[in-house]
Amino acid sequence: MLSSSAAIDALLSPVAAIPLILALGVLFFLRPRFAKQKDAPPMVLSSPVVKIPLIGQVLEFGLSPVKMTKRCYEQYGPVFTVPIANKRLTFLIGPDAQEAFCKAKDDTLSQSEVYDFMKPVFGPGVVYDAHPKKRQVQFTSMANGLRTSRLKGYVQKIEAETREFLADWGNEGEVDLFHALSELTILTASRTLHGDDVRTKLFREVSELYHDMDQGLTPLTVFFPNAPTEAHRKRNAARAKMVNLFSKVIQNRRENPDEAHSDGTDILTIFMDIVYKDKTKITDEEVTGLLIALLFAGQHTSCISSTWTSLFIAFDKTFKNRIVAEQRAIFEGDESAPLDFDKINNMQLLHDSMKEALRLCPPLILLIRKAMKDIQVNAGGKTYTVPKDDMVLISPSVGMRLKEVFRDPDTFDPDRFGPGREEHKSSPYAYLGFGGGMHSCMGQNFAFMQVKTILSVLFREYDIEMIADKMPEIDYSAMVVGPKGDCRVRYRKRN
Repeated sequence: MLSSSAAIDALLSPVAAIPLILALGVLFFLRPRFAKQKDAPPMVLSSPVVKIPLIGQVLEFGLSPVKMTKRCYEQYGPVFTVPIANKRLTFLIGPDAQEAFCKAKDDTLSQSEVYDFMKPVFGPGVVYDAHPKKRQVQFTSMANGLRTSRLKGYVQKIEAETREFLADWGNEGEVDLFHALSELTILTASRTLHGDDVRTKLFREVSELYHDMDQGLTPLTVFFPNAPTEAHRKRNAARAKMVNLFSKVIQNRRENPDEAHSDGTDILTIFMDIVYKDKTKITDEEVTGLLIALLFAGQHTSCISSTWTSLFIAFDKTFKNRIVAEQRAIFEGDESAPLDFDKINNMQLLHDSMKEALRLCPPLILLIRKAMKDIQVNAGGKTYTVPKDDMVLISPSVGMRLKEVFRDPDTFDPDRFGPGREEHKSSPYAYLGFGGGMHSCMGQNFAFMQVKTILSVLFREYDIEMIADKMPEIDYSAMVVGPKGDCRVRYRKRN
């Protein structure tokens, strides 16, 4: 038996100290970081769902961020902080709290520090990795490519792609609408973003490379974007091939300007002509990165919103009849007449249906910024100070289902946006389908035009009904949230 002094010597030996040091390191890493400000948001330090000290709230958040955010809103109010490891996640829920998030400039709430895990996908010097002055030029060029005058020319292109795609359906059958619309969305995006030469000659290769890059964006990527995984290896290889592919396209266009590469309305053409304020020209790699960024942003949003909108319409026969009646009224009996931008803008019920689908099922459940300085938030009759270095989040999934803001918030009801109700106008920051304020999605008009064009053709050409007797669940486990479950529909050609 060891003497007391021998026991102490054993505890103090280097080998015995290792577990103790590790344990202390873990406790130090997991300890919550308290704010110095007296009016800081309340801290969520425990979980009724996972009753484990220090990490219960972390595990609950991992199990279901949306459910936990809603629970904390009901328990702590519109502003609260969840400590995860040694970081602080401060949530702003509800129109008043969301105002501070949506109105803040980049020097107050920054995106770059949050989304730098996208650099391996977009590449160096693009979007969040670009110097602010260069990033502003890139965003301005994107906005130019998505302005109304260009959208008008995109309608006919998207309609033609949609009709060509549906030609393979035949008179009747069954199809997984989520998969079908995913394929169709990237076809239409390629035609409008990349141009006719890429869509016609290189689409399959671009689509396959995009798939590998998309699969390389996993939850692990957020924390370890360069971890040596197979998904990341394929992502990096696909991106290198994509740069090589578009470099050849750009070189061919520049060396053969008289050839009919495209009609000049595609966004690739705009990006090729970018010159920064310091007179340097954009590189081919940066052009490719911007195209990838736009494709990532648009593909998920348009595919998911078109799927949810279609399923909600198909699920309710009475509402589906209203959609079809609106189409017939707009086309005045000639439903084979070509679409144009004015017709698209007159589809108010279809517009509100997509808007409502986005309210119920937004593709992004959390929007995140980093506080670069202390910020004041007024909400719920109180004033809070959110400390510098906090990660600041809003949740469209929770914020747009508050019963204080939207009546019967869990019900699909596009009429809530119509005359006499207009529930979304109770506050400028009540509706977050495309974000809000300074960082609203610049592609939202393109998305509405793209989805409404596709669905207008779909519901005029076919009678659509769901096969399942209930709507699919929302797949909150995905990086970008879509439907989980049976998305099959039965279709029959209209006379």
